[in-house]
Amino acid sequence: MTTVDHVVPAERPRPAGPVRARQPLPARIAARAGGGALRIFLILVALFWLMPSVGLLLSSLRSPQQIAASGWWQVLARPAQLTWDNYSQLLADGKVMGSLVTTAAITVPATVLVVVIGSLAGYAFAWLDFPGRDGWFLVVVGLLVVPVQVALIPVAKLFGAVGLFETTAGVILFHTAFGLPFAVFLLRNFFAEIPRELLEAARLDGAGELRLFTRVVLPLGGPAIASLGIFQFLWVWNDMLVALIFADSGHPPITVALQQEVRQFGNNIDVLAPGAFLSMVVPLIVFFAFQRQFVSGVMAGAVK
Repeated sequence: MTTVDHVVPAERPRPAGPVRARQPLPARIAARAGGGALRIFLILVALFWLMPSVGLLLSSLRSPQQIAASGWWQVLARPAQLTWDNYSQLLADGKVMGSLVTTAAITVPATVLVVVIGSLAGYAFAWLDFPGRDGWFLVVVGLLVVPVQVALIPVAKLFGAVGLFETTAGVILFHTAFGLPFAVFLLRNFFAEIPRELLEAARLDGAGELRLFTRVVLPLGGPAIASLGIFQFLWVWNDMLVALIFADSGHPPITVALQQEVRQFGNNIDVLAPGAFLSMVVPLIVFFAFQRQFVSGVMAGAVK
């Protein structure tokens, strides 16, 4: 009887040295996309997006006659056209400056209320057990899809019945009500990622719910809270629809005040250009002031 020998296949030679783990696809794309050509392209895109803002700034520094005669890019060849006269007249205009005060009086309380109430509700939905918690959270999620335009007429009738129509308090309540669903949804999901062991250790040390919220949850949720505050501030400051309907027509916010300054053929561009740029500077200052917290909040959400 013939015996067939069993042939053992030869093993592949292993590479010498440590085996490097294969990087994830996003990391490889980011590494390959870090070339000089891509950076130049991104710089060009950024300059393209900044061009309207630069044009608005340069237009606000020109006289009405120069604006009507040529485009803002003429300043690059004739820098002597730049003047601060438009801003001097704007600062002397009590209506426009009063509208900035009104805008701040609406934006700051609406932002603070949304952040405070949203933080408390987010913590309650994340870590407190109460009847109907999941059902109420589904209601909050459902409110995210309700557009502002649907509620304008019913809320206007309600505010008119209780005396809040055309008042600053009415605008603040409207922005607070429509900002809370997103705030609760965002902060609840962020707070839920806090390790349970950390909260239990604080409870064993005798911390109550209020102290646990202020000493543990709020510091850990700082990036998410800062991101929420930036979003809410920008939404309220740049709003025009709600302010146009619910704000006091005698003391309107800056967006409505600038809209009221528009005349035929835009012959008051010397007021509109500096006013629009001045109203844009405040959100930019807020964003850059909290830029680090905003980026930390976005990166934390991406990692989780």
